Amino acid sequence: MAMMRLRREDPRVVGSFRLHRRLGAGGMGVVYLGSDRRGQRVALKVIRPDLAEDQEFRSRFAREVSAARRIRGGCTARLVAADLEADRPWFATQYVPGPSLHDKIAEEGPLSAADVAAIGAALSEGLVAVHEAGVVHRDLKPSNILLSPKGPRIIDFGIAWATGASTLTHVGTAVGSPGFLAPEQVRGAAVTPATDVFALGATLAYAAMGDSPFGHGSSEVMLYRVVHEEPQLQGVPDALAPLVRACLAKEPEDRPSTLQLSLRLKEIAAREAQGLGLGQPPADGWAPAPRPERAAERLARAERGAGQHGAGGHERAPLRPTERYTERTTQQRRTQRTPAPHAPGPQAAHVSSPRTGGSRDRRHASHPSHPGPRTGPRTGPRTGPRRTGAGTGTGTGTSSGLRRPANPRLLRQRLFVFVVVTLIVLLGIAGAQTLQG
Repeated sequence: MAMMRLRREDPRVVGSFRLHRRLGAGGMGVVYLGSDRRGQRVALKVIRPDLAEDQEFRSRFAREVSAARRIRGGCTARLVAADLEADRPWFATQYVPGPSLHDKIAEEGPLSAADVAAIGAALSEGLVAVHEAGVVHRDLKPSNILLSPKGPRIIDFGIAWATGASTLTHVGTAVGSPGFLAPEQVRGAAVTPATDVFALGATLAYAAMGDSPFGHGSSEVMLYRVVHEEPQLQGVPDALAPLVRACLAKEPEDRPSTLQLSLRLKEIAAREAQGLGLGQPPADGWAPAPRPERAAERLARAERGAGQHGAGGHERAPLRPTERYTERTTQQRRTQRTPAPHAPGPQAAHVSSPRTGGSRDRRHASHPSHPGPRTGPRTGPRTGPRRTGAGTGTGTGTSSGLRRPANPRLLRQRLFVFVVVTLIVLLGIAGAQTLQG
């Protein structure tokens, strides 16, 4: 999170907290980074001086504090302290290190389907706790989501409202952010947990595309699109698009609940993380996902094809991803370690390679003409066929076997012996010639 130095007009001490930096400013006030006497860091919000005398803003601020006190769960910043009777009311919450979702997208671009689903699952689970406390956030958007090392956190309940209450309609009063407001908020109808589901859907679309699903424009244009036009989700991954579209339904009763959303996003996140996100989810976007085992079987069948068979002439059973990886790794090591023989001979079998579609020679140890292990004497460096499996050599050292590469250490030893013997012989000859002279 970007921090700025304190300005001349900023307070240095609020309550029992010493202020260090500015974290940001909003429509209600300024947020500071502070710490108490024990060194605990907090995010402290102070109402602006010109709004401290406005009873409407004081009421809204008191509502935010009340909402923060009622919410229990790990997806929101915990309330530490507050003073609603001060000349400039303030409250402090646990400081959440990390950038906002908006800043991360601006710096790094759209997120992957797995990351979007994981963040969405955590946020929807946090909204379950928020709604169980009888609170609707009403302004869920990328800039109000902080990506901490322990997971995303929802902040800024400044316009939070009790479930069933109508939206604020005073002229000039901010009721949310265009592009993330639900249609019922724009029309001034009662807000429900489905209002936050709409905002979460728009937030997930933003994380996947790097842009709002309702484009850009003035507030009036954006609000019109939210009410009358369908969202543009061309950049949303196929695994998430139906679910996001269901969240952005115009009617609240057509949207999934936060609990359904949390369970569905967890399933999508798990499948995408394992590389099993095959096909599109059901059209409703939040029906139970197919079992991961079945998805793995479909993936194995798609990769191998219906026409490939095993050595026995029967179709092989689909392999799980870990089994496919192990088999491929074994084949790669076998190909790199064992060169192809010079002459296949009558015992070679032509086997199709499952990786490249090519062919290679593989000997069968069960062939009736297999003579067994080599029994002949070994002389000099090993040049005979290399035994593989139950033994495939013929014991003759011909091209029908596989040659093992010479041992570099043995070669060095023999070269050293040869040089020493040569020097001794030369010294002996030189000595003999000296005696004769």
